[in-house]
Amino acid sequence: MHADGPAVDGETAPGFEEVREAFAANLASGEEIGAAVGVYLHGRKVVDLWGGIADPETGRPWRRDTLQVVYSTTKAVTAACALLLAQRGELDLDAPVARYWPEFAAGGKAHIPVRWLLTHQAGLPALDDPITPADAIAGEPVVRALAAQRPFWEPGTEHGYHALTYGWLVGEVVRRASGRSIGTFLAEEIAAPLGLDLWIGLPEREHHRVSRIVADQAAFDAAAIDLDAVPEPMRDVLAAYTDPASLTTRAMTLVKPPLDHNDPVEQAAEMPATNGICTARSLAAFYAALIGHRVLTPAALAAATAEQVSGIDRILRVPVRIGTGFGLPTPDAFWYSPTAFGFGGYGGSIGFADPDSGLAFGYVMNRLREGVPDLRAARLYDAVVRAMKAHT
Repeated sequence: MHADGPAVDGETAPGFEEVREAFAANLASGEEIGAAVGVYLHGRKVVDLWGGIADPETGRPWRRDTLQVVYSTTKAVTAACALLLAQRGELDLDAPVARYWPEFAAGGKAHIPVRWLLTHQAGLPALDDPITPADAIAGEPVVRALAAQRPFWEPGTEHGYHALTYGWLVGEVVRRASGRSIGTFLAEEIAAPLGLDLWIGLPEREHHRVSRIVADQAAFDAAAIDLDAVPEPMRDVLAAYTDPASLTTRAMTLVKPPLDHNDPVEQAAEMPATNGICTARSLAAFYAALIGHRVLTPAALAAATAEQVSGIDRILRVPVRIGTGFGLPTPDAFWYSPTAFGFGGYGGSIGFADPDSGLAFGYVMNRLREGVPDLRAARLYDAVVRAMKAHT
Protein backbone atom coordinates (compact mmCIF):
# COMPACT_ATOMS: atom_id res chain seq x y z
CA MET A 1 0.00 0.00 0.00
CA HIS A 2 1.16 3.51 -0.79
CA ALA A 3 0.54 6.28 1.69
CA ASP A 4 -2.08 7.74 -0.64
CA GLY A 5 -3.94 4.49 -1.26
CA PRO A 6 -3.63 1.02 -2.79
CA ALA A 7 -0.74 0.42 -5.15
CA VAL A 8 -1.38 0.61 -8.89
CA ASP A 9 0.89 -1.39 -11.16
CA GLY A 10 1.32 -1.28 -14.89
CA GLU A 11 1.97 1.39 -17.44
CA THR A 12 0.43 4.23 -19.37
CA ALA A 13 1.66 5.89 -22.55
CA PRO A 14 2.71 9.54 -22.25
CA GLY A 15 -0.40 11.70 -21.96
CA PHE A 16 -2.54 8.94 -20.42
CA GLU A 17 -1.35 9.43 -16.83
CA GLU A 18 -4.80 10.68 -15.82
CA VAL A 19 -6.17 7.19 -16.40
CA ARG A 20 -3.80 5.88 -13.72
CA GLU A 21 -5.08 8.58 -11.37
CA ALA A 22 -8.70 7.61 -12.06
CA PHE A 23 -7.90 3.93 -11.56
CA ALA A 24 -6.11 4.67 -8.29
CA ALA A 25 -9.06 6.76 -7.13
CA ASN A 26 -11.44 3.87 -7.80
CA LEU A 27 -9.28 1.59 -5.67
CA ALA A 28 -8.90 4.17 -2.90
CA SER A 29 -12.65 4.83 -2.78
CA GLY A 30 -13.38 1.31 -1.57
CA GLU A 31 -15.59 0.58 -4.58
CA GLU A 32 -12.97 -1.84 -5.87
CA ILE A 33 -11.34 -4.86 -4.32
CA GLY A 34 -9.17 -5.74 -7.29
CA ALA A 35 -9.39 -4.63 -10.91
CA ALA A 36 -7.57 -4.05 -14.17
CA VAL A 37 -8.03 -1.87 -17.24
CA GLY A 38 -6.51 -2.05 -20.70
CA VAL A 39 -6.79 0.41 -23.55
CA TYR A 40 -5.54 0.31 -27.14
CA LEU A 41 -5.60 3.24 -29.53
CA HIS A 42 -5.20 2.53 -33.24
CA GLY A 43 -3.70 -0.84 -32.34
CA ARG A 44 -1.16 0.58 -29.87
CA LYS A 45 -1.42 -0.25 -26.17
CA VAL A 46 -1.70 3.00 -24.21
CA VAL A 47 -3.05 1.79 -20.85
CA ASP A 48 -2.30 -1.44 -18.98
CA LEU A 49 -3.06 -1.11 -15.27
CA TRP A 50 -3.96 -3.43 -12.42
CA GLY A 51 -4.15 -3.26 -8.66
CA GLY A 52 -5.86 -4.27 -5.45
CA ILE A 53 -6.54 -7.72 -4.06
CA ALA A 54 -7.28 -10.74 -6.25
CA ASP A 55 -8.41 -12.98 -3.39
CA PRO A 56 -9.69 -11.32 -0.21
CA GLU A 57 -9.72 -14.69 1.56
CA THR A 58 -5.96 -15.15 1.21
CA GLY A 59 -4.79 -11.59 0.56
CA ARG A 60 -3.30 -12.60 -2.80
CA PRO A 61 -2.58 -9.39 -4.70
CA TRP A 62 -3.78 -8.66 -8.20
CA ARG A 63 -0.85 -9.30 -10.51
CA ARG A 64 -0.13 -8.67 -14.16
CA ASP A 65 -1.39 -12.12 -15.16
CA THR A 66 -4.45 -12.27 -12.86
CA LEU A 67 -7.50 -13.63 -14.68
CA GLN A 68 -11.12 -12.64 -14.09
CA VAL A 69 -14.48 -14.22 -14.90
CA VAL A 70 -16.37 -11.60 -16.92
CA TYR A 71 -19.94 -12.95 -17.13
CA SER A 72 -21.85 -11.64 -20.18
CA THR A 73 -18.85 -9.75 -21.51
CA THR A 74 -18.16 -13.26 -22.86
CA LYS A 75 -21.02 -12.97 -25.36
CA ALA A 76 -19.09 -10.80 -27.83
CA VAL A 77 -16.24 -13.34 -27.84
CA THR A 78 -18.72 -16.12 -28.54
CA ALA A 79 -20.23 -14.05 -31.35
CA ALA A 80 -16.79 -13.50 -32.90
CA CYS A 81 -16.30 -17.27 -33.20
CA ALA A 82 -19.57 -17.66 -35.13
CA LEU A 83 -18.82 -14.61 -37.28
CA LEU A 84 -15.38 -15.94 -38.16
CA LEU A 85 -16.95 -19.20 -39.33
CA ALA A 86 -19.45 -17.22 -41.38
CA GLN A 87 -16.65 -15.18 -42.95
CA ARG A 88 -14.94 -18.41 -43.99
CA GLY A 89 -18.12 -19.72 -45.59
CA GLU A 90 -18.47 -22.51 -43.05
CA LEU A 91 -21.61 -21.03 -41.49
CA ASP A 92 -24.49 -19.23 -43.19
CA LEU A 93 -26.05 -16.78 -40.75
CA ASP A 94 -29.28 -16.70 -42.73
CA ALA A 95 -29.63 -20.46 -43.03
CA PRO A 96 -31.86 -22.35 -40.59
CA VAL A 97 -30.15 -23.43 -37.40
CA ALA A 98 -31.51 -26.90 -38.18
CA ARG A 99 -29.21 -27.16 -41.21
CA TYR A 100 -26.31 -27.53 -38.78
CA TRP A 101 -28.21 -28.86 -35.75
CA PRO A 102 -31.09 -31.02 -37.06
CA GLU A 103 -32.57 -31.71 -33.62
CA PHE A 104 -33.21 -27.98 -33.22
CA ALA A 105 -36.10 -28.18 -35.71
CA ALA A 106 -38.36 -29.63 -32.98
CA GLY A 107 -40.96 -27.45 -31.31
CA GLY A 108 -41.73 -25.30 -34.35
CA LYS A 109 -38.14 -24.03 -34.75
CA ALA A 110 -37.30 -25.44 -38.19
CA HIS A 111 -37.11 -22.04 -39.87
CA ILE A 112 -35.23 -20.02 -37.21
CA PRO A 113 -32.06 -18.66 -38.86
CA VAL A 114 -28.68 -18.67 -37.14
CA ARG A 115 -28.74 -14.87 -37.12
CA TRP A 116 -31.69 -14.79 -34.71
CA LEU A 117 -29.63 -16.65 -32.11
CA LEU A 118 -27.07 -13.85 -32.28
CA THR A 119 -29.72 -11.10 -32.16
CA HIS A 120 -31.73 -12.57 -29.26
CA GLN A 121 -34.82 -13.01 -31.47
CA ALA A 122 -35.19 -16.79 -31.26
CA GLY A 123 -37.66 -16.76 -28.36
CA LEU A 124 -35.56 -19.14 -26.27
CA PRO A 125 -34.37 -17.14 -23.23
CA ALA A 126 -35.55 -19.81 -20.79
CA LEU A 127 -36.64 -23.44 -20.55
CA ASP A 128 -39.88 -24.96 -19.36
CA ASP A 129 -37.97 -26.45 -16.44
CA PRO A 130 -34.89 -25.04 -14.67
CA ILE A 131 -31.60 -26.88 -15.01
CA THR A 132 -29.11 -27.88 -12.35
CA PRO A 133 -25.54 -26.60 -12.10
CA ALA A 134 -24.37 -30.12 -13.00
CA ASP A 135 -26.37 -29.95 -16.24
CA ALA A 136 -24.99 -26.47 -17.00
CA ILE A 137 -21.44 -27.68 -16.44
CA ALA A 138 -21.97 -30.72 -18.64
CA GLY A 139 -23.60 -28.59 -21.34
CA GLU A 140 -25.11 -31.42 -23.36
CA PRO A 141 -28.29 -31.71 -21.22
CA VAL A 142 -28.97 -28.01 -21.81
CA VAL A 143 -28.35 -28.35 -25.53
CA ARG A 144 -30.85 -31.23 -25.70
CA ALA A 145 -33.42 -29.25 -23.72
CA LEU A 146 -33.04 -26.21 -25.99
CA ALA A 147 -33.43 -28.38 -29.08
CA ALA A 148 -36.75 -29.67 -27.74
CA GLN A 149 -38.01 -26.34 -26.33
CA ARG A 150 -40.87 -24.44 -27.98
CA PRO A 151 -40.16 -20.70 -28.30
CA PHE A 152 -41.74 -18.36 -25.77
CA TRP A 153 -42.73 -15.93 -28.54
CA GLU A 154 -42.99 -16.10 -32.31
CA PRO A 155 -39.34 -16.04 -33.39
CA GLY A 156 -38.34 -12.93 -35.24
CA THR A 157 -41.24 -10.81 -33.96
CA GLU A 158 -39.59 -9.67 -30.72
CA HIS A 159 -36.17 -9.56 -29.13
CA GLY A 160 -35.38 -10.55 -25.56
CA TYR A 161 -32.07 -11.04 -23.83
CA HIS A 162 -31.01 -14.69 -23.86
CA ALA A 163 -28.92 -14.17 -20.73
CA LEU A 164 -27.73 -17.77 -20.30
CA THR A 165 -29.18 -19.73 -23.21
CA TYR A 166 -27.34 -17.57 -25.77
CA GLY A 167 -24.08 -19.34 -25.04
CA TRP A 168 -25.36 -22.87 -25.46
CA LEU A 169 -27.32 -21.93 -28.58
CA VAL A 170 -24.49 -20.16 -30.40
CA GLY A 171 -21.89 -22.52 -28.97
CA GLU A 172 -23.70 -25.58 -30.31
CA VAL A 173 -23.95 -24.07 -33.79
CA VAL A 174 -20.21 -23.34 -33.71
CA ARG A 175 -19.56 -26.93 -32.62
CA ARG A 176 -21.74 -28.40 -35.34
CA ALA A 177 -20.28 -26.16 -38.06
CA SER A 178 -16.62 -26.44 -37.05
CA GLY A 179 -16.38 -29.84 -35.38
CA ARG A 180 -14.82 -28.17 -32.33
CA SER A 181 -16.26 -26.92 -29.07
CA ILE A 182 -16.43 -23.16 -28.90
CA GLY A 183 -13.72 -23.08 -26.23
CA THR A 184 -11.38 -25.05 -28.46
CA PHE A 185 -12.29 -22.94 -31.50
CA LEU A 186 -11.63 -19.74 -29.57
CA ALA A 187 -8.29 -21.01 -28.29
CA GLU A 188 -7.08 -22.24 -31.67
CA GLU A 189 -8.49 -19.67 -34.06
CA ILE A 190 -8.53 -16.39 -32.12
CA ALA A 191 -6.73 -16.46 -28.77
CA ALA A 192 -3.56 -18.30 -29.82
CA PRO A 193 -2.98 -16.40 -33.10
CA LEU A 194 -3.48 -13.07 -31.32
CA GLY A 195 -1.60 -14.04 -28.14
CA LEU A 196 -4.65 -13.43 -25.94
CA ASP A 197 -5.09 -14.59 -22.36
CA LEU A 198 -8.78 -15.24 -23.09
CA TRP A 199 -10.62 -18.46 -22.38
CA ILE A 200 -14.02 -20.17 -22.50
CA GLY A 201 -13.28 -23.29 -20.49
CA LEU A 202 -10.18 -22.59 -18.43
CA PRO A 203 -7.45 -25.26 -18.35
CA GLU A 204 -6.73 -26.59 -14.87
CA ARG A 205 -3.14 -25.34 -15.07
CA GLU A 206 -4.43 -21.74 -15.16
CA HIS A 207 -6.88 -21.87 -12.23
CA HIS A 208 -4.39 -20.49 -9.71
CA ARG A 209 -4.42 -17.16 -11.55
CA VAL A 210 -8.17 -16.49 -11.31
CA SER A 211 -9.36 -13.72 -9.02
CA ARG A 212 -12.06 -14.49 -6.46
CA ILE A 213 -15.45 -12.93 -7.21
CA VAL A 214 -17.05 -10.96 -4.37
CA ALA A 215 -20.73 -10.18 -4.92
CA ASP A 216 -22.36 -7.27 -3.11
CA GLN A 217 -25.57 -8.00 -1.29
CA ALA A 218 -28.66 -6.74 -3.10
CA ALA A 219 -29.42 -3.17 -2.14
CA PHE A 220 -33.12 -3.88 -1.79
CA ASP A 221 -35.56 -6.69 -1.09
CA ALA A 222 -37.48 -7.20 -4.32
CA ALA A 223 -40.24 -9.12 -2.58
CA ALA A 224 -40.93 -6.18 -0.28
CA ILE A 225 -41.54 -3.66 -3.06
CA ASP A 226 -45.04 -2.18 -3.25
CA LEU A 227 -45.53 -1.93 -7.00
CA ASP A 228 -48.52 0.40 -6.59
CA ALA A 229 -46.19 2.93 -5.00
CA VAL A 230 -43.70 2.77 -7.85
CA PRO A 231 -43.89 5.44 -10.59
CA GLU A 232 -45.65 4.11 -13.68
CA PRO A 233 -42.60 4.09 -16.01
CA MET A 234 -40.75 1.76 -13.63
CA ARG A 235 -43.66 -0.44 -12.65
CA ASP A 236 -43.42 -2.82 -15.60
CA VAL A 237 -39.67 -3.24 -15.12
CA LEU A 238 -39.92 -4.02 -11.42
CA ALA A 239 -42.90 -6.31 -11.95
CA ALA A 240 -40.89 -8.38 -14.39
CA TYR A 241 -37.99 -8.74 -11.95
CA THR A 242 -40.08 -9.39 -8.83
CA ASP A 243 -42.52 -11.94 -10.25
CA PRO A 244 -41.02 -15.45 -9.97
CA ALA A 245 -43.21 -16.60 -12.84
CA SER A 246 -42.24 -13.82 -15.26
CA LEU A 247 -40.16 -14.70 -18.29
CA THR A 248 -37.58 -12.19 -17.09
CA THR A 249 -37.08 -13.98 -13.80
CA ARG A 250 -37.13 -17.40 -15.45
CA ALA A 251 -34.45 -16.31 -17.94
CA MET A 252 -32.20 -14.93 -15.22
CA THR A 253 -32.68 -17.88 -12.85
CA LEU A 254 -32.46 -20.65 -15.42
CA VAL A 255 -29.96 -22.57 -13.29
CA LYS A 256 -31.12 -23.61 -9.81
CA PRO A 257 -29.38 -23.39 -7.44
CA PRO A 258 -27.40 -20.53 -9.01
CA LEU A 259 -24.03 -21.06 -10.60
CA ASP A 260 -20.93 -20.24 -8.58
CA HIS A 261 -18.25 -18.94 -10.94
CA ASN A 262 -15.65 -19.12 -8.16
CA ASP A 263 -15.87 -22.91 -8.51
CA PRO A 264 -12.89 -24.21 -10.54
CA VAL A 265 -15.15 -26.92 -11.99
CA GLU A 266 -17.43 -24.23 -13.42
CA GLN A 267 -14.45 -22.24 -14.68
CA ALA A 268 -13.26 -25.32 -16.58
CA ALA A 269 -16.67 -25.81 -18.21
CA GLU A 270 -17.75 -24.05 -21.40
CA MET A 271 -20.69 -21.76 -20.71
CA PRO A 272 -20.22 -19.32 -23.59
CA ALA A 273 -22.74 -16.72 -22.41
CA THR A 274 -21.29 -16.20 -18.99
CA ASN A 275 -17.99 -17.78 -17.94
CA GLY A 276 -15.37 -16.28 -20.21
CA ILE A 277 -12.13 -15.61 -18.32
CA CYS A 278 -9.49 -13.09 -19.31
CA THR A 279 -7.23 -10.22 -18.38
CA ALA A 280 -8.29 -6.64 -19.11
CA ARG A 281 -5.27 -6.36 -21.39
CA SER A 282 -6.44 -9.27 -23.52
CA LEU A 283 -10.04 -8.08 -23.54
CA ALA A 284 -8.91 -4.73 -24.92
CA ALA A 285 -6.54 -6.45 -27.35
CA PHE A 286 -9.41 -8.63 -28.61
CA TYR A 287 -11.38 -5.51 -29.54
CA ALA A 288 -8.28 -3.86 -30.98
CA ALA A 289 -7.84 -6.90 -33.22
CA LEU A 290 -11.47 -6.66 -34.33
CA ILE A 291 -11.25 -3.04 -35.43
CA GLY A 292 -7.76 -3.70 -36.79
CA HIS A 293 -9.34 -6.37 -39.05
CA ARG A 294 -7.16 -9.15 -37.70
CA VAL A 295 -10.20 -11.35 -37.02
CA LEU A 296 -12.93 -10.13 -39.38
CA THR A 297 -12.65 -8.29 -42.66
CA PRO A 298 -13.84 -4.67 -42.78
CA ALA A 299 -17.02 -5.76 -44.59
CA ALA A 300 -17.72 -8.58 -42.12
CA LEU A 301 -17.18 -6.32 -39.12
CA ALA A 302 -19.38 -3.57 -40.58
CA ALA A 303 -22.16 -6.09 -41.18
CA ALA A 304 -21.81 -7.55 -37.67
CA THR A 305 -21.98 -4.15 -35.99
CA ALA A 306 -24.90 -2.81 -38.03
CA GLU A 307 -28.06 -2.50 -35.94
CA GLN A 308 -30.37 -5.49 -36.35
CA VAL A 309 -32.95 -4.79 -33.66
CA SER A 310 -33.68 -2.02 -31.19
CA GLY A 311 -36.32 -0.99 -28.69
CA ILE A 312 -37.67 -2.39 -25.42
CA ASP A 313 -36.13 -5.77 -24.68
CA ARG A 314 -38.72 -8.43 -23.81
CA ILE A 315 -36.57 -9.71 -20.93
CA LEU A 316 -34.61 -6.71 -19.66
CA ARG A 317 -37.61 -4.36 -20.08
CA VAL A 318 -35.34 -1.47 -21.09
CA PRO A 319 -34.30 -0.10 -24.51
CA VAL A 320 -31.45 -1.95 -26.19
CA ARG A 321 -29.70 -1.97 -29.56
CA ILE A 322 -28.24 -5.16 -30.97
CA GLY A 323 -25.99 -5.97 -33.90
CA THR A 324 -25.23 -9.49 -35.05
CA GLY A 325 -23.84 -10.76 -31.77
CA PHE A 326 -22.48 -7.46 -30.53
CA GLY A 327 -24.24 -5.03 -28.22
CA LEU A 328 -24.59 -1.46 -29.47
CA PRO A 329 -24.71 1.38 -26.94
CA THR A 330 -27.84 3.41 -26.37
CA PRO A 331 -27.34 7.19 -26.23
CA ASP A 332 -27.34 7.17 -22.43
CA ALA A 333 -24.45 4.66 -22.20
CA PHE A 334 -21.12 6.07 -21.04
CA TRP A 335 -19.41 4.45 -24.05
CA TYR A 336 -21.84 5.77 -26.64
CA SER A 337 -20.58 6.50 -30.14
CA PRO A 338 -22.52 5.89 -33.37
CA THR A 339 -19.90 3.31 -34.36
CA ALA A 340 -19.14 1.67 -31.00
CA PHE A 341 -19.88 -1.98 -30.27
CA GLY A 342 -19.12 -4.36 -27.42
CA PHE A 343 -20.68 -6.11 -24.45
CA GLY A 344 -20.82 -5.65 -20.71
CA GLY A 345 -21.12 -8.25 -17.98
CA TYR A 346 -23.00 -8.72 -14.74
CA GLY A 347 -21.40 -6.73 -11.94
CA GLY A 348 -19.47 -4.25 -14.05
CA SER A 349 -16.98 -5.72 -16.51
CA ILE A 350 -17.04 -4.41 -20.09
CA GLY A 351 -15.21 -4.61 -23.37
CA PHE A 352 -15.88 -2.42 -26.40
CA ALA A 353 -14.36 -0.70 -29.39
CA ASP A 354 -15.06 2.36 -31.47
CA PRO A 355 -13.74 2.11 -35.04
CA ASP A 356 -14.15 5.85 -35.60
CA SER A 357 -11.74 6.81 -32.84
CA GLY A 358 -9.61 3.66 -32.98
CA LEU A 359 -10.29 3.00 -29.28
CA ALA A 360 -10.45 -0.49 -27.74
CA PHE A 361 -11.27 -0.75 -24.03
CA GLY A 362 -11.32 -3.60 -21.52
CA TYR A 363 -12.16 -3.41 -17.82
CA VAL A 364 -12.45 -6.34 -15.38
CA MET A 365 -12.90 -6.47 -11.63
CA ASN A 366 -13.76 -8.95 -8.88
CA ARG A 367 -16.30 -6.91 -6.93
CA LEU A 368 -19.74 -7.31 -8.50
CA ARG A 369 -21.89 -4.24 -7.96
CA GLU A 370 -25.66 -4.49 -8.31
CA GLY A 371 -28.52 -2.16 -7.53
CA VAL A 372 -26.30 0.93 -7.21
CA PRO A 373 -24.93 3.38 -9.78
CA ASP A 374 -21.66 1.83 -10.94
CA LEU A 375 -19.33 4.50 -12.31
CA ARG A 376 -16.04 2.63 -12.08
CA ALA A 377 -15.58 1.92 -15.79
CA ALA A 378 -17.16 5.23 -16.79
CA ARG A 379 -14.57 7.19 -14.78
CA LEU A 380 -11.77 5.32 -16.50
CA TYR A 381 -13.30 5.87 -19.92
CA ASP A 382 -13.77 9.59 -19.23
CA ALA A 383 -10.09 9.86 -18.37
CA VAL A 384 -9.19 8.04 -21.58
CA VAL A 385 -11.36 10.40 -23.64
CA ARG A 386 -9.76 13.45 -22.03
CA ALA A 387 -6.32 12.05 -22.82
CA MET A 388 -7.33 11.39 -26.42
CA LYS A 389 -8.68 14.90 -26.84
CA ALA A 390 -5.45 16.36 -25.48
CA HIS A 391 -3.59 14.53 -28.24
CA THR A 392 -5.72 15.98 -31.04
